[in-house]
Amino acid sequence: MATALYTHEDCLLHVTPPGHPERVERLEAVTRALSTPAFAALDRREAPLAVRGDLLRCHPESYVAEIEASIPARGSRALDADTHVVAGSLDAALRGVGAAGAAVDAVLAGEVANAFCATRPPGHHAETETPMGFCLFGTIAIAARRALDLHGLARVAVLDFDVHHGNGTQDLLWHEARALFASSHQMPLWPGSGDVHETGAHDNVMNVPLAPGTPGPAFRRAWEERVFPALMEFAPELVLVSAGFDGHADDPLANLRLTEDDFAWITGRICDVAEASAGGRVVSTLEGGYDLGALASSVAAHVEVLMERGAA
Repeated sequence: MATALYTHEDCLLHVTPPGHPERVERLEAVTRALSTPAFAALDRREAPLAVRGDLLRCHPESYVAEIEASIPARGSRALDADTHVVAGSLDAALRGVGAAGAAVDAVLAGEVANAFCATRPPGHHAETETPMGFCLFGTIAIAARRALDLHGLARVAVLDFDVHHGNGTQDLLWHEARALFASSHQMPLWPGSGDVHETGAHDNVMNVPLAPGTPGPAFRRAWEERVFPALMEFAPELVLVSAGFDGHADDPLANLRLTEDDFAWITGRICDVAEASAGGRVVSTLEGGYDLGALASSVAAHVEVLMERGAA
């Protein structure tokens, strides 16, 4: 079967202030990388707009209304020091949530083997009632709840290899016994959460802090020794991925020393887990990655593996 690619031009309408790392050019770089002949076999699909009920799977009505009311008719508004919105930001964020939900639906229906969502703004820092870290809504957590509540799955794994801890995903899934959230991330680093002692209300959260300067071999060892054994025991029926590529050695916002080969490796190992218990079903959504060249080549490596495993 094919690998689906979900994206939408609306995600380019989320324009951040000059010099902001989470910028329009990120998605343009990803789109160019996935437009070469090597990716001709992708099943390209338009990301739908999420509906209000999708957001309410994780966020209260009051928070959704607050975000809607914060969107300016013109100009830019800062929700915090890092998170800014313009007129097009709401639709961009809704496309991201809609893409992940549609990808879950398509993968569980057997239409495609797996999927990658090339959308922005990212989502894994948005907490239950707090936008932060460039994020408005908890995209991947909402997708997990969709799989659990709408499709009736019993076990969904959410894996996050972004260099920053997925504090929002952790917050949104903290009490969700049917989901296992595992994150590796640099520590110390913003947002400051993600200690090993943060384990969720049902021992359903696993955090793997990595020291600044951690190279690929140590990153791989941490996942092999700590995360993948627990995932295999959990036996997820679907694997969701917060795919952040800011752990790359060239990224300006952090200090891990990963390469494209490391992102290809972890993608393959995630697919191994999915093949063992989930029929190979993987949905990945773009999170961080702020050096345009490293981001483009890392996404390409990630999607190449998804395509290879999906076609096998």
